[in-house]
Formats: sequence, structure tokens, C-alpha cells
Amino acid sequence: MVSVSSDATAPTGGAALLEARDGARRLPIPPFSDAKAYAGAVARRSGSSFLLPMLLLPKPKREAMLALYAFCRETDDVADEIPDQAEALGLLDAWREEIAALYRGEPRHPVTLALAEPVERFGLAQKHFLGILEGFDMDRRGGMVRPTMAELERYCYCVAGCVGLLSVSIFGYRSPRVPEFAEHLGHAFQLTNILRDVREDAERGRIYLPIELLRRERIENLSPSELLGSKGAQRICAELGQLARRRFAQATKALPAEERRNMRPALLMRGVYEVYLDRIEARGFRPDLPRVRFGPLRKLALVLGAFFAAP
Repeated sequence: MVSVSSDATAPTGGAALLEARDGARRLPIPPFSDAKAYAGAVARRSGSSFLLPMLLLPKPKREAMLALYAFCRETDDVADEIPDQAEALGLLDAWREEIAALYRGEPRHPVTLALAEPVERFGLAQKHFLGILEGFDMDRRGGMVRPTMAELERYCYCVAGCVGLLSVSIFGYRSPRVPEFAEHLGHAFQLTNILRDVREDAERGRIYLPIELLRRERIENLSPSELLGSKGAQRICAELGQLARRRFAQATKALPAEERRNMRPALLMRGVYEVYLDRIEARGFRPDLPRVRFGPLRKLALVLGAFFAAP
């Protein structure tokens, strides 16, 4: 078990699995004194662009979003950071068990304890938490190494669309079109992340570029290092960039004007992600270049710019 203090926490992804008397896999529980503080510490440690827009929310919604982010962060670390395959898959199963316990009213982990009130207050759907875990499972089992386009679509829905659907439930809305907005925007965010991380992912043996496009360019059998330097991969990245642009446009079309104020946190995040995509495009969608990064002041400027541009 990872030992952490009650104020500064670390993910439990690398901790050994516990087994309940009934044989069910159980998550190791880190030391903590306050579940909400634990979730907030996980979020703050990430340094994510996600945090700034959330500061504008009322306290119950802000705490709910921090708990949601902490769940995504800790489970994503299982997919990305645990070297042992059996342990990682066991931990993902244990998180599924913990989500089931959350919806039975029996959460044990500080993240699910922090989620208990938001689940009740905002009617958060269990299937979306399970969808997030499905996406990380796809990653861990190797399904996202040269996936089909259909697999890439499903993956984006799981790891980003489901997060978006949970988020808009927390923000609050009335129009039935808002979930469509959330799915399109989440998809655009995830494609942008994939384009930001092509080189880093390839160095870890992960290639998210669809096999159909790799075959079209006749580069499906290249090694990761050869792939990064190929013109074909650059063309594929440009195509995925255009797909992300279309998803951003579809998100705009799906969002009713009267819901823009409710969706302001999502629109502020969009203000950051579209500039990431602009920068990637300006560099020619070259997959061999380092990840596009913005410092804290640049992120703040982008969020403030989006804030003053929003209604």
C-alpha cells in the first residue's frame, strides 16, 4: 500500500490488492482524514488546465468536479503507471467493485467517499463511471495500439465523453441537447490529447493512430520510431486534427444559447484545448515534435480570455 499523509496524497494505483472474505477484489485504502481534502489534493497535484475553470463553480459543484477529477486521475494512473499487467487489471476490477459499493451506499476509498454526495445530489449515472474504466481497460489490454477507427471512437467516448456527461450533470442543464454537446466536446478534447502525445505515447509502445489510416499510408508495420518520422503519420495526424475541429463545431451546434452560462466551465476548457490544437496545427501536425505545453500563466491567460469572451 502506498503510504500517504492526510494532507498530501499519492495515487493508490501501485498498491497491492486487498481481498475481501468473499473473494472480491478490494482497493487498498490510503490513510486520510478527510475525503474531500484527499480528492482536492489529487487534483491540485496534477497541475491540469481543468482546475482553473472549476474555481468559478459554487462550492458543491466545485467539490463534485474535484472528486470526479480525482477518480479519473487515480484510475488513469492504473492504466499508465503500473508495470505489472495482472496487478493493473486487478486494480481496474477493484475500482469496478468500489463503484458498485458506492452505488450501494458503501464506499470505502476516499475518492468514492468524496463522490457519494455528488452522486446523490446531481444524479450521476453509474454507467458513466464504468465507461471510464472500460476505456482504461482498453488501454491496458493493448486495444489502443493501432486501433480500428471504431475502437478509437469508443475509446474517446469512454475516457472523455463519459467524463463530459458526468460533468454536465454536475453543472446542471435543462435542454436535452446538452449531453450531445458533452459527447462532442469530450471527443474533441481526447483527439487533441492524442495529437499532443503522439511522440510520448509511441515511446511507451502506444500508437493511437487508426489502423485503417496507417494501412492507407502503407506505414502500418513501421516501428514507433520510424512511424514518428514518416510523412504518412503526419498526414494522419492532420486528418485527426480536422476530425477534432469537426467535433468542436458539432459541440457548438449542439449547445443551445440558453445553456451557455451553465456550460461555462466546459467552454473555458475549450478555450485552452482549441489553442493547443492551433499550436499543433501551426507545427504541421508533426508527430516527432515534443508535446505542446503551456505554463501556468499562459493557461490562466487562455482561461481568462475564454471567460471574457463567454456570455
